[in-house]
Parts: sequence; C-alpha cells; structure tokens
Amino acid sequence: MRIIKKKKIADPDARVSLPALIITSFFFTGYFPAASGTIGSLAALVICFLPALLQPVNLSLLILAFLTAGTVLSPQVMKRYGDDPSVIVVDEAVGMWITLLVFLIAGRAELSGFYIIICFLLFRAFDIVKIQPSKYFDEMKSATGVMLDDAVAGIYAGICAVMISYTGLNPF
Repeated sequence: MRIIKKKKIADPDARVSLPALIITSFFFTGYFPAASGTIGSLAALVICFLPALLQPVNLSLLILAFLTAGTVLSPQVMKRYGDDPSVIVVDEAVGMWITLLVFLIAGRAELSGFYIIICFLLFRAFDIVKIQPSKYFDEMKSATGVMLDDAVAGIYAGICAVMISYTGLNPF
C-alpha cells in the first residue's frame, strides 16, 4: 500500500507531450508532492459544481473520454517516470467519477455534500486496498492496468455508497 509515492524519473531522455502531461496528471494535480492520488480524486469532485456534467449521460461521456485519453497517453508518461507513477492521476479522476455515476444511477438519495464525502472516502479506501480484480489490474504494469484498477475501485465504492443511501443515513 503506497499512499505517498516518491516521484522519480526512470528515463530522463523520454519526452512527454504537453497534452499527455496535462491529461495524465489531471491538470498537474499529479505533481502534488504528497498524496497526489488523493489530490487528483479531490480535483475530480469539481464537477459536482457543474450540474450539467452530473447528468448520467454527460458523466458517462466524460468518463469514456478521460478513460480513453488516459489509456492512450499514459504510456508516454510511464516511459519517463516508470510503471504506475504517482504523476498519473487521471485514473483517480475516472474512478471518482465512476463512483459518482454509480451513485447517481442507483442511489436512493440526492448527491448531497454528505454523499459526496461518502463517495470520496469509499473510493479512496477501495483504491488503496485493491480488492480483486482491482489488484490484478494494478499488477499489470500497463496503461490499461493503471486505468482499470481505479475503474473497478470506483464501481465498488459506488455500490457501497448506494447501499448506504438505502439506509437513509444523511446527518446534514
């Protein structure tokens, strides 16, 4: 379990395009000195302030776009920084969005501040613990694995958030 990963350069000669850096680091949040995955997940929650993006169809399209871009662009970054570098946090953004999407589609409650916090905490927990098949994808050491391990964590977190919503729990 790695909460804080040291940023290292595996191949200083490997070049990474600016668009690849922007997307894979999720607008440079991956360069945060500590807990960059957590920061990337928090940054992904900015969409909660954009109601149009929280519509399931729009959120699905956003997820698909960033999942595809992350999978295509991550190999450039991995060549420079090594397998599953902490600089790549687009996977955390996608996983966080998947958590929200599952909740929006199946939850019984409105996506209030309470449930946003629940979704965030559950996603981070599942992302860190790596329950199968998330662990399998994490061990692939490929761009596909980098993206899919967080997608699975997002599904697990979303299902758990939905289960909590069925209890009616909401202290706010």
